[in-house]
Amino acid sequence: MRKILIDSDVILDLFFDRKPFSDDAAFILGLCEQNQLTAYVTPVIISNIYYLLHKTAGHQKVIEKLQKLLTLVDVLSMDKKVVLNALNSDFKDFEDALQNFAAENSRNIDVIVTRNIKDYKKSNLGVMTPAMFIKVFDK
Repeated sequence: MRKILIDSDVILDLFFDRKPFSDDAAFILGLCEQNQLTAYVTPVIISNIYYLLHKTAGHQKVIEKLQKLLTLVDVLSMDKKVVLNALNSDFKDFEDALQNFAAENSRNIDVIVTRNIKDYKKSNLGVMTPAMFIKVFDK
């Protein structure tokens, strides 16, 4: 389990220092920094993070945070196939469907790491909370 998609909530936990979740988020991104783990996000995740951070910080500060994040993670592609799969899926949340099908389409992701695992019930990929992932990764 070395390639993961990190959902928005996990990254926002770190940026907003939402305790106790920010510790797990920092640990996972630390693994990326140490090249022990390859993590991905989607363009939708980047957009959501920008939107939410921009409510509390200026444009330049948010851009700097996102640039730093992108030194630790890669961005998955989203194309028409991903969008159509999401539109035609049984996912209740369209945004989560987009993330899921971008990860599935990449054929590169082992696990989606999110605090909202119930939103990914329809996924063909493994889905874990950050705490669950850390426990498995440490073994």
